[in-house]
Amino acid sequence: MEKARPLWANSLQFVFACISYAVGLGNVWRFPYLCQMYGGGSFLVPYIIMLIVEGMPLLYLELAVGQRMRQGSIGAWRTISPYLSGVGVASVVVSFFLSMYYNVINAWAFWYLFHSFQDPLPWSVCPLNGNHTGYDEECEKASSTQYFWYRKTLNISPSLQENGGVQWEPALCLLLAWLVVYLCILRGTESTGKVVYFTASLPYCVLIIYLIRGLTLHGATNGLMYMFTPKIEQLANPKAWINAATQIFFSLGLGFGSLIAFASYNEPSNNCQKHAIIVSLINSFTSIFASIVTFSIYGFKATFNYENCLKKVSLLLTNTFDLEDGFLTASNLEQVKGYLASAYPSKYSEMFPQIKNCSLESELDTAVQGTGLAFIVYTEAIKNMEVSQLWSVLYFFMLLMLGIGSMLGNTAAILTPLTDSKIISSHLPKEAISGLVCLVNCAIGMVFTMEAGNYWFDIFNDYAATLSLLLIVLVETIAVCYVYGLRRFESDLKAMTGRAVSWYWKVMWAGVSPLLIVSLFVFYLSDYILTGTLKYQAWDASQDDKL
Repeated sequence: MEKARPLWANSLQFVFACISYAVGLGNVWRFPYLCQMYGGGSFLVPYIIMLIVEGMPLLYLELAVGQRMRQGSIGAWRTISPYLSGVGVASVVVSFFLSMYYNVINAWAFWYLFHSFQDPLPWSVCPLNGNHTGYDEECEKASSTQYFWYRKTLNISPSLQENGGVQWEPALCLLLAWLVVYLCILRGTESTGKVVYFTASLPYCVLIIYLIRGLTLHGATNGLMYMFTPKIEQLANPKAWINAATQIFFSLGLGFGSLIAFASYNEPSNNCQKHAIIVSLINSFTSIFASIVTFSIYGFKATFNYENCLKKVSLLLTNTFDLEDGFLTASNLEQVKGYLASAYPSKYSEMFPQIKNCSLESELDTAVQGTGLAFIVYTEAIKNMEVSQLWSVLYFFMLLMLGIGSMLGNTAAILTPLTDSKIISSHLPKEAISGLVCLVNCAIGMVFTMEAGNYWFDIFNDYAATLSLLLIVLVETIAVCYVYGLRRFESDLKAMTGRAVSWYWKVMWAGVSPLLIVSLFVFYLSDYILTGTLKYQAWDASQDDKL
């Protein structure tokens, strides 16, 4: 049976598959946000510690289980104990939930990629109103990038209760995204093994190009200084440590069954310990590298907005009080404003509502993550770059590679247990099973292309997997250490690889990692209870402050 099982062409394919799966959108749009929120450079301290005590041990555990049992998640845990089949089933269900909504991000990336070839970029300016006498009122109250995202892309409804209809453009993009995923997984490891070379390596090429461009942008140093300036007091903040542990946990994709599925196609003698260390280090390096790129662009955007604000306020004051052109500068603006307020109190008070407080620090303090960072903040910066179409194509192509790479892992977690099942595989060929999984996911995913689809996306993203994954990985570690037996597992690994398991891994598996997972589980459970009614941000077209 082992000989009949498909194998990776070489160990490099396996490493690339794991990197392509683990390095995803969270590295680009979640980690930079956490750095911004929890002390810049000082956030790296809890992050690296959590990588050592949680990330690497749990990644090694899942790879070792998959390689030893040579089955998908359901079969692997059933082999350890017939009572643990539910752990594998839970992993498949959570992966199914994730696949339902995750590929919608790829659909949005396709939509933006197609529009990136237009000149000017469609999100760079507000469209004209129906009478062609001015700009669209909703767009003017927000911004051109927000308008394109919320109105043109999502056509979002005012609330979750107003579902609206399916938007055909995003729906077609979702069909395309699932077609691409299906073609990549069509022949199992044979096709996936070739695709991962591209999905794993191309994002790094784009990130390097973006880094070179980002460092040459005006104001990039402001963003980098903001990122690397440590706020030591944040080390005493428990939430910084909790978020560091959470980021490591979810960034590596633990608990979904994808890593077990990938490792099951390895040769039994493969050095999975070395590969676990390599994948976890590359994953964390990518997060830090992506943050440098993000903050250089973030600094450019913040500086651009700050200088624009200064120009508008200076022009307003110059025209209103007949000041000499060029008299107002960033250094004397506040002083002159104070003088004008005291010398011309009535005139100044009339125009006071139009005067904005320009602050570079407040621009840099604006923390954004997720789709807001990817489709609003980045597009805001890209539209102000020279040759903006080129940078837009590169950026959304990179998002697609990251998203598709993660989807290959998600679908592998579902397909491997199904193809391992003799009952299913005896009646249906592998291509048909893959097609049915993609078709069902795509059909359900159409919910996220409705007018209220983005609200459902946020709810699924926040609540569909967090507690489930923590519980799954907790049961996995307990099952290996205390049901299967740590000594037995250690001897299995030694027999497979010819290498003894060091005390570090055994201490982490048996004690430190499970305690850490329990702590995270208790925190999130209490947080959900204390939060009470679930809340979401809604787009209100009638308000200046849209969200």
